[in-house]
Amino acid sequence: MTMDVTIYHNPDCGTSRNTLSMIRNAGIEPTIIDYLKNPPSRTELMRMIADAGLSVRAALREKGTPYAELGLGNPDLSDDQLLDAMLRDPILINRPFVITPMGTRLARPSEVVLDILPDTHKGPFSKEDGEQVLDADGKRLV
Repeated sequence: MTMDVTIYHNPDCGTSRNTLSMIRNAGIEPTIIDYLKNPPSRTELMRMIADAGLSVRAALREKGTPYAELGLGNPDLSDDQLLDAMLRDPILINRPFVITPMGTRLARPSEVVLDILPDTHKGPFSKEDGEQVLDADGKRLV
């Protein structure tokens, strides 16, 4: 199937790998952006966050990042200050963001991506940890 899909991907992240696999299971080969090497621009990041219906703070990643050391938990920090931190150190951008004509999602958990993909899945799908997400007919279980 031809569909313009972009994933802001981290190949070291299991959630990101599962999301990419679900996109491919739908018969779509997405544009893959390794956001740690090629981070989005400020405008792109703001648009992704807004289109996904998130706050800037909700798009911040805490685990495995300098979040605590940078004091980013401070509720007095503005969205601009949080965006500045994310752009300086892209590991602070939660992932994976997926953009399709059907919408934008932060695919956490990974099966959230199914909300913005066509129902063209090819058979069953299980995550890396064995959790089955799609049945033998490609229908969503979770």
